[in-house]
Amino acid sequence: MDLSHIKGIVFDKDGTLFDFNATWATWAQTFLVDLAQGDRAQAAALGQAIGFDMASGAFDAASVAIAGTPTQIARALAPHMGGLSVADLATRMNTAAANAPQAEVTPLIPFLTGLKGRGLKLGVATNDGDRPARAHLDKARILSAFDFVAGSDSGYGAKPDAGQLQAFCKAVGLAPEDCLMVGDSTHDLAAGRSAGMTTCGVLTGLAARDVLAPMADLVLDSIAVLPGALDG
Repeated sequence: MDLSHIKGIVFDKDGTLFDFNATWATWAQTFLVDLAQGDRAQAAALGQAIGFDMASGAFDAASVAIAGTPTQIARALAPHMGGLSVADLATRMNTAAANAPQAEVTPLIPFLTGLKGRGLKLGVATNDGDRPARAHLDKARILSAFDFVAGSDSGYGAKPDAGQLQAFCKAVGLAPEDCLMVGDSTHDLAAGRSAGMTTCGVLTGLAARDVLAPMADLVLDSIAVLPGALDG
């Protein structure tokens, strides 16, 4: 596919810039045990509620944690938590998530430096909260590479709606048709399509190629090969 017209790229974060399972599986086990105050059976029940298997340490492909917002994940946990409200759970999740170690899909500093060297405008649109998202980018020393960052609580809505992507276009002064949305979930691709962008799926999340392909203009193994795709 010819991508020579692309002037801006919006990336999803988890599963796109950072490998989803390598980043979140270990974190989820620790967080759920903590939430259950050490009760392993309760932690397993919490995991089941969000599509995470404590025994295997793996997320189900349909897990709400893959593309859901912290509030949506908290809603799934709340019925199993007694006194904790959805808002309290989302706050605890955001606080804990900000410290989650991130596993880069490819060395991100040279990758993003190369894209910036092409004159591209870069953004991040994630259904994670704004604070943990910026913390993750900052810890990877790549926050300054982005012209725009939006979380689900940044005031632009959340994917699959197009608000974050529309805000990116406005912030950097580009038309949607000159932009590429890159993500690992159908939520990412639906948002890109809705915004009028070219869409690129990547296989570093939990969705398979055949799941992403119907909504993607192209599907890549990972963002590591994106520069080659831009070169045609």
